[in-house]
Amino acid sequence: MAQIDLSGLWALEMLIAAFAGGAFGAALGALPAFIFTGFMVIAGEAANILGKAVADVGGLDPAELEAVGITGSIAFGPVFGPHISFAAGAAATAYAARKGYIDDPGFDYHPAKDIPYALGTKPDVLAVGGIFGIVGYWIATLSGALSLPWDPIAMGVVLSALVHRVAFGYPIIGDTSQGLLNMKPFEREELRVMGEHATDGGAENSRLLVEPWLPHQYKWPNVAAIGAVVGVLAAYTAYVTESPFLAFGISAASLVFLNLGVANIPVTHHMSLPASTAALALVPQGTPIAEVSMVTVLVVGAAFGLICALFGELFQRVFYAHGDTHWDPPAAGIVFGTFLVAVLAILGVFPQSVWVPLP
Repeated sequence: MAQIDLSGLWALEMLIAAFAGGAFGAALGALPAFIFTGFMVIAGEAANILGKAVADVGGLDPAELEAVGITGSIAFGPVFGPHISFAAGAAATAYAARKGYIDDPGFDYHPAKDIPYALGTKPDVLAVGGIFGIVGYWIATLSGALSLPWDPIAMGVVLSALVHRVAFGYPIIGDTSQGLLNMKPFEREELRVMGEHATDGGAENSRLLVEPWLPHQYKWPNVAAIGAVVGVLAAYTAYVTESPFLAFGISAASLVFLNLGVANIPVTHHMSLPASTAALALVPQGTPIAEVSMVTVLVVGAAFGLICALFGELFQRVFYAHGDTHWDPPAAGIVFGTFLVAVLAILGVFPQSVWVPLP
């Protein structure tokens, strides 16, 4: 049996960096920090693609011209890795709401869900962010060390949210008396009854009974449609660039418009990342994706985009809509989609799993 190396869990330099990354994510706010993840992925993947092109033309070693780890070390590392900066920002928001620090009259849900809100420089908030930066780092590092078959970073985001709900005394799911998957109370604008599940200082009667993650993106047909569309575009991007991450970066960066308040901006990174990965998994490692017809690639991308979009919606109806803090549906969708890629690779349907770990 291969020995499992868990030394990374206690690497002092990484723990310090993860603490700082989590604190910085709290200062910026979870959503702004994640948008920077998208920008850094675009920069890193563009640099990698350019380096390979230059190497091909000049007959050089591509490894010598590759980017200096922008995607892996910055976008997915302690600076803007979602398991660190975003997850810590969400946890710090839950803490700040408990302390009464958040005053955002334009936000209609529980303040612990206000992830676009920048939390600034309060030392206690930064400390909470730093602690959860380490929590996210530990979860992702352990998942990767054990070669568990899903995206370890996305799993770090998912489990970190569970930890912060427990740590700060929020209900795990919330009031589901109207039905676990039922969004009708939101459509009827039903409010909570004073005193029931009063986790925001007794002001529950001013809150909607059901709070969908995205009021403009929760109806099943709409979610399926945008999932298929984004899946096609992500697969196409992977086909022409051979990058499994560039489409994800574009999806994440597009959320700058959501953060700025532009209406009806869809959230799509949980559709694009699994779709891009599945597209590249259609050929054995080292084989150009051009060996497969583009039509096949696009169909697979559409299927993965649709499936992961629907799973994300299912997750939000269970864990977000009735709860008080942000529990990220896209991260759950990525965990599910990458797990599906791994299972299909294990079964031999896909020749490889690309970057997704296999046990």
